[in-house]
Amino acid sequence: MECTVTGEGSLQAPTRQIIDWQNPDFADAVKLDEEMRRVFDICHGCRRCFNLCDSFPRLFDLIDGSANEDVESLKSEDFTPVVEACTLCDMCFMTKCPYVPPHPFMLDFPHLMLRHRFVEAKKGNTDFVQRQLAQMDRNGTLARAAAPVINWAGTSKPVRAVMEKTAGIDRDAALPKFSGRTFVLTDKQEPMQPNPNGPAFGKRKVALYATCFVNYNKPATGMAARDVLNHLGVETVVSYPGCCGMPFLEQAELSKVAASAAKVSAELVKLIDDGYDIVALTASCGLMLKSEWALIVPGNEAVNRVAEHTWDIDEYVVDVMKKDGVMPMKPLPEGVTVHLACHARAQNMGPVAAQMLKLIPDTPVDVIERCSGHGGTFGVVKPTHDVAVKVGRPVYRAANTQKRGHIVSDCPLAAQHIVANTDTGVTEPEHPIQIMARAFGLSRDE
Repeated sequence: MECTVTGEGSLQAPTRQIIDWQNPDFADAVKLDEEMRRVFDICHGCRRCFNLCDSFPRLFDLIDGSANEDVESLKSEDFTPVVEACTLCDMCFMTKCPYVPPHPFMLDFPHLMLRHRFVEAKKGNTDFVQRQLAQMDRNGTLARAAAPVINWAGTSKPVRAVMEKTAGIDRDAALPKFSGRTFVLTDKQEPMQPNPNGPAFGKRKVALYATCFVNYNKPATGMAARDVLNHLGVETVVSYPGCCGMPFLEQAELSKVAASAAKVSAELVKLIDDGYDIVALTASCGLMLKSEWALIVPGNEAVNRVAEHTWDIDEYVVDVMKKDGVMPMKPLPEGVTVHLACHARAQNMGPVAAQMLKLIPDTPVDVIERCSGHGGTFGVVKPTHDVAVKVGRPVYRAANTQKRGHIVSDCPLAAQHIVANTDTGVTEPEHPIQIMARAFGLSRDE
């Protein structure tokens, strides 16, 4: 007789399953409840993720405070606070949980929280403000013309008090500024050619996927990426067919994510056909292009090709400098605190931001490998802003202790969140590629 033994935990790399959101069973409330209870019971018996986001302390407190201290005693409506606290950072799935696929338990906590939000959205239980915040292209386009006024309003205490009362935007949350000139327009108005003396000259071509944040909020990140790549000899073009859909993913509006994936990939694949590598400038967007899209629209060939040809900007620069050559850089003795963004870590490419910055000579580089707590809209709306600050406190303590001259993260909202909650003397959050531009003497601030 053959006996199959289930191990305590899988030692194999985690593998993601297709998000079967168009299957009627996915939106079946009864089947969802059964799966929530199955997964929660496993988590209750393990508790390895207790120190990640607030979802797990909430879940364990809920169980411990129930009549029989078990999942069976819980009411289904009590699951909502657990779901609310999940920022889809993927750290439980990627770094902690021993029961993710291919383990037979097939546990994927973040995507289960996504499914719960999907079912609630089908019932009409959505937040109007957060749905509007997710409309990145509309918001960015409208904000361009009034950028100075909007940026002033974001720092005005009386205006922020009104925003908190009427729109639910926490008055203490740091809000990103808008630029009056997009990255796409800036690149067009300030053309640049690759350096013929660069080690990668004539070898590589890159299409910089602008991402909504870089395009509308911080073109300086995109220009730094373009300047560094051009300096290394890489030919570049800028492409922005639209937002990748990550903000819609947070709200479980999966049909809109699918539409974004189809639209953007159809344009990016043309650049791939012309010999360009796709380089994403924001960690969350890179994760979408590399993996999340393909889980939501698995049959789309353009999406699959984009996934195969997409790089993170730090990952790409490290690859160029390892394979093609390094160019002289000046030391930055004030040093850098680099936060490894959750969605960069979820790409399973290693700590490439730190690896890249450590190529700069005589420059102290300190690494923080914990969630900042921000989580997109989670970090700015009133119901969860304080939770975002609580989750990020270990990061703030580390940054305050290190007191380096720069605080950087591949997640721009995480960097802003950290700077806003620390007292290091740093006032401007940066992307790691901006530090590389500074080291090469390319910084536009100098």
